Amino acid sequence: MRHFKIMAVAVLITSLLYGCTDRSEAQGPPPAPEVSVATPLVDQVVDWDEFTGRFEAPQSVDVRARVGGYIQAVHFRDGQYVRKGQLLFTLDARPAQAALASARAQATQAEAQVALARSELARAESLLEIQAVSRAEVDQKRAAVQTAEAAVASARAAVRGRELDVEFTRVTAPISGRVSDRRVDAGNLVGGGSSAADVLTTIVASSPIHFVFEASEAVMLRYQRDARDGTSAPIRIRLQDETGFRWSGTVDFSDNVVDPASGTIRLRAVVQNGDGFLKPGLFGQARVAGAAPYQALLVPDAAIATDQARRVVYVVDAENRVVARPVELGPLSDGLRVIRSGIEPTDRVIVNGQLRARPGQPVTPKTVEIERTPTDTQAPVTRAPPAATATPAGALSQRR
Repeated sequence: MRHFKIMAVAVLITSLLYGCTDRSEAQGPPPAPEVSVATPLVDQVVDWDEFTGRFEAPQSVDVRARVGGYIQAVHFRDGQYVRKGQLLFTLDARPAQAALASARAQATQAEAQVALARSELARAESLLEIQAVSRAEVDQKRAAVQTAEAAVASARAAVRGRELDVEFTRVTAPISGRVSDRRVDAGNLVGGGSSAADVLTTIVASSPIHFVFEASEAVMLRYQRDARDGTSAPIRIRLQDETGFRWSGTVDFSDNVVDPASGTIRLRAVVQNGDGFLKPGLFGQARVAGAAPYQALLVPDAAIATDQARRVVYVVDAENRVVARPVELGPLSDGLRVIRSGIEPTDRVIVNGQLRARPGQPVTPKTVEIERTPTDTQAPVTRAPPAATATPAGALSQRR
């Protein structure tokens, strides 16, 4: 009886296994994995070279007094905008005024001496006609007149000098710009009249403002050739807390010497700064247009795969099989990657589901569209590798 039960269980298990095997064979192979495919986006792009730099003031002045003295008053608020010629400091003018009065008195005395010398010369010339005096005496009187006239000129120059000293007791803004805080308060004695004089404050002009950066000589040569054609390279700048390149300007200057140690040269751009928001010393990231706009094929950067040392994209052929295509990559443009070569505008590129795709295997393609979302509202741009390195011209041209 027990042996009969064992045989029955064995028959039952065999039947179940046979039924499962038969059901599996009836279902066939698993379905092809589903992937999202899209044709490359054809759009116009611009290659931009990326740099880092800082803003600099086009004009910066250390305000010093031209004469020494005690500061009587300060006539500005720290940090305000001042215009050229605006009064900033007043020094005690009484010592300068006293010196001016003395100089004027000396000038009056010299003028009196001239009048006396001229009168004596005229008298001597009239006596010479009747030979009452010698010609030598007349020559002496004439020389005395010239000496007195020279003394008058010297006295008048001294008066002008003392007038300037009185004028210099009023310290005015030499340029228009944003003034710093006062370095010396009223009541302090300051020196003046030399480069070693006390700095009273500083003024920087920042509208427009300069953005200074360094670029390789190959990039500089390209910009110079563009400038020779009458066009200035446009530049876009963003600050540390900004996501878009909102500040616009043009490259207007390159230094006259290339640094032989680094192979770079200093470039400068002019950026409008009407509201004074940009301050000298601010750090910024810049993009300068490196080439004219051109038509390019764009795919999502996530669609790029790595096959050992190659970069590839997976495309689906007419038989819905996966094919790996080696590609030459360009820069990023609003999250999409520029494809220099390797695919055609009609190719169906796998943009989603690459992990389920294997070269040579069939897939189930689902067609989608590639959309471009500009990250900069001012102009669609692309990210080029940093060009502020000493890259040889030949290597740079090959990279492009």
